[in-house]
Amino acid sequence: MLAVLLLAVPASAQDTARSCPRGPDLMDRGSARLVAGSAIQPGESGQLALDFLPIEGWHGYWSNPGDAGQGMCLDWELPKGWQAGEPLYPVPQTYVTQGLMNHIFEGEHAVLLPLQVPEGTAPGAYQVGLYADWLTCSDTLCVPQRATLSTTVQVGEGGTEHPRFAEWQAAIAPLIDSTAQFQITADHLRIAIPLPARLELPDPHVFIAQRDVIDYVAPQTFYRDGDMLVAEISRSDRRAEPEAVSGILAFSDNDEGVRFEALPGHVPTGGTRIGPRAVETSLVLLLGGALLGGLLLNLMPCVFPILSLKALTLARAGESEAQARREGISYTAGVMLACVALGALMLALRAAGEQVGWAFQLQQPLVVAALLVLATLITANFMGLFEIPSLAIRTGGRTSAFSTGLLAAVVATPCTGPFMAAALGAALLLPAPQALLLFAALGFGLALPFLLLGYVPALRRLLPKPGAWMETFRKVLAVPMGLTALALAWLAWRLAGAHFAYAALAVGVLLVMVLMAWRRRSLAMVGIASLAALYFAGSLPFRVEERVAGNESVLEPVDYSAQALAEARASGAPVFLWFTADWCLTCKVNEQVAIERESTRAAFEEAGVVAMRGDWTQADPEITRFLEQWQVAGVPLYVWYPAGGEGEQLPQVLTPVMLAELAEGGA
Repeated sequence: MLAVLLLAVPASAQDTARSCPRGPDLMDRGSARLVAGSAIQPGESGQLALDFLPIEGWHGYWSNPGDAGQGMCLDWELPKGWQAGEPLYPVPQTYVTQGLMNHIFEGEHAVLLPLQVPEGTAPGAYQVGLYADWLTCSDTLCVPQRATLSTTVQVGEGGTEHPRFAEWQAAIAPLIDSTAQFQITADHLRIAIPLPARLELPDPHVFIAQRDVIDYVAPQTFYRDGDMLVAEISRSDRRAEPEAVSGILAFSDNDEGVRFEALPGHVPTGGTRIGPRAVETSLVLLLGGALLGGLLLNLMPCVFPILSLKALTLARAGESEAQARREGISYTAGVMLACVALGALMLALRAAGEQVGWAFQLQQPLVVAALLVLATLITANFMGLFEIPSLAIRTGGRTSAFSTGLLAAVVATPCTGPFMAAALGAALLLPAPQALLLFAALGFGLALPFLLLGYVPALRRLLPKPGAWMETFRKVLAVPMGLTALALAWLAWRLAGAHFAYAALAVGVLLVMVLMAWRRRSLAMVGIASLAALYFAGSLPFRVEERVAGNESVLEPVDYSAQALAEARASGAPVFLWFTADWCLTCKVNEQVAIERESTRAAFEEAGVVAMRGDWTQADPEITRFLEQWQVAGVPLYVWYPAGGEGEQLPQVLTPVMLAELAEGGA
């Protein structure tokens, strides 16, 4: 019972300077010995080694053991005037179980103990002792160990150093000669560690000595900025804010690393992402993916009507070659400006410590309300209920083309496609100039069809001849835009409740009434409808309610969390994990086509598959961190964990056959 309790007690709840109540010696899970180093001169310092030899399959702990475990406690017996320093540890390893991360030492390991001998100490042999209390654990059990140890320290000349002492000293991480700097944001601890750029770090990891500062199991991200290494680590729920930070930077899993001490200061932003989650795809391929992804966005039901009507303006107006090109350039400029601006805002928020991804604005109820109003106005405009030059998508002119480009980009942002996923995911990891280049490529792909119409006369000649049918076609295109408005009203209800959705829809309808009344020169109606619209718009922030419960699912999925995923994988069953959002059209199509089907449920039940769903409709930092870990900027994301195996990212287009085959093969 005591062993189970010790394993379960979070390390952050333990006192780092705990006392050592003595008990009878117990070393039944290994042994320990105290070994003296070379002779120490009076007035100088030397070192002892506390050498631990756990039995096979058992491990010890670093000074900060992580989420669970217990550090070492020492009670010294020294000659008068002698002083012992802080223990020096080798580079620890990470050990993750049940969603918890521990900092451990597997097998034999030695901790060095600095020892200061006072001036005037007579040469000779001195007995030094200590009482040590530590914890030794296996995969299933933890047992406290205790020992009273002693050794002989030679002062002055003489004495023989243990043959392995040099080996133990070499295993201790050296302290870098420059002070690091750290910064604490709302969600992250950011540390800038001076380290030569030539030093390769294939799989770095930072071990923080102070408790309650970081989330140990969260992915750590690293950036290179010349001779400065910047680490970003999610903060602990307990949110400790130390005056100084120290720890060990491990270069990889080969026990190499350095110790550092950090003080508050400036930590650079940007740099090149390094480590196992760094971008490996070439920038050229990423740019191609962004361009193709933007091109596919033109097929979305909210973008296609805008593009179609704008394209027909070229046929209707009979414009010159120069005018057609100017409109194409203006439209492209509007689209690219909107995409780059949105990307820059996302990168700036992330640099400030916010956990956001692509389409993050749709997680905000007020933004959804604004888009609902805009979609309502566009639908009414398509139906011919009013005409305003700035909204006259079907008219020509550079100003109209530019504003239409802005509009097309704004309504397209909730969407992600197969080619966009890798490119936008890489944009979160690359330096800002390259990331913005990817957003610009996305915008260029979105604008490319209209740009080609402007520059290729043969394509314009393929457009239908102007005629009365165009008015009917415009009204037909009001249908998908109206459906988009209804979808946004549903999303507003899901995000903030029915009262909020009704108020947002009322603002859109009232503004349509204002514009229709203005067209008829009914000033009284304009005034009444404007006041009503202002009332509902002003009340929107106060109408936000708790989000409506998630959608029912035939798979009855477990809600995603790092802990739930760790437990599901530890159970030995295959796991199908998907991330979705109410505003993600691709997500909803995949759910209807492949996931939410009785055939899928039957296949999962037969194979014992654990279904798990992460809902990103509203901002969730834990989900955002997971998406970033898989190098994607938004949803959908589908991950399959075979029984006892590592995760595999699935395509963004799913089929029932694909999921059934995975279940059959993973059982």
